[in-house]
Amino acid sequence: MSTTRGPISQFIERNYLHFNAAALMDAAKGYETHLLEGGKMMVTLAGAMSTAELGISLAEMIREGKIDIISCTGANLEEDIMNLVAHSHYKRVPHYRDLSPQDEWDLLENHYNRVTDTCIPEEEAFRRLQKHIHKLWKDADTAGERYFPHEYMYKMLLSGDLEQYYEIDPKNSWMLAAAEKNLPIVVPGWEDSTMGNIFASYLIKGELKATTMKSGIEYMAWLADWYVKNSSGKGIGFFQIGGGIAGDFPICVVPMLYQDMEMPEIPFWSYFCQISDSTTSYGSYSGAVPNEKITWGKLDIDTPKFIVESDATIVAPLIFAWLLKQ
Repeated sequence: MSTTRGPISQFIERNYLHFNAAALMDAAKGYETHLLEGGKMMVTLAGAMSTAELGISLAEMIREGKIDIISCTGANLEEDIMNLVAHSHYKRVPHYRDLSPQDEWDLLENHYNRVTDTCIPEEEAFRRLQKHIHKLWKDADTAGERYFPHEYMYKMLLSGDLEQYYEIDPKNSWMLAAAEKNLPIVVPGWEDSTMGNIFASYLIKGELKATTMKSGIEYMAWLADWYVKNSSGKGIGFFQIGGGIAGDFPICVVPMLYQDMEMPEIPFWSYFCQISDSTTSYGSYSGAVPNEKITWGKLDIDTPKFIVESDATIVAPLIFAWLLKQ
């Protein structure tokens, strides 16, 4: 057992020996080996991982250079910043399973939007960001400029305009860590988010042009170029937290390059891990075992493959703790 690691790593190495626990340990060691051998890593964020405060561990992973690119939902993109500027106004509802329809309506009337046991405050979170991001959208629109969704978020964070609202230690914001490093991000389906909905409302009202926001197709074209430039040597690994579009979208860049761009020498993803509780027999892509991805031209026969069938809010911070030697 390693003595150069902190107590969390020592605990999981000593105790996580079988079943999903062993899969967690194997995946963490595989990730570490991939980096040690010169590989790069994409991390994908599904669900509401930002509201689960994954930023506490994810931000440090970014600062330590253990993540090279992120794919996330629009919700994760914005909710990390919401937590940064409105944390004290969040409302915890640990008894959420017992809420009646009337209880839920009362939360709505009080401008709280619930994500499982956590309610996001509309005024302090959504509207606080809307005021600042709208100005960036409008300035770009007026100047005829176009940017990706995450680029507007980076501009907003790096401007310092939000510092007046900070309610958590900024080192726990993964978006701030990513902005400071200008970490590559792709945000497929961004329009399915609060800021995406708000942008659409300005479009409908005639205040902004759709072209001011770069699209998902442009994200895929950008990702294809990035993958080609970064996949030499050990290659790029794929660490998927949850399922959904955050994972499905970027993993397809390899078969797209291979089949549609007719680039037969393009490398497959060179490591794969998914933390998932999706059921394979339901026909879901999120629940598919890694070997199914071989048939789609995403993974090779010999690609190290791991699946941890458990709760990502528990598993991901532990794997990150191992990688950070905590």
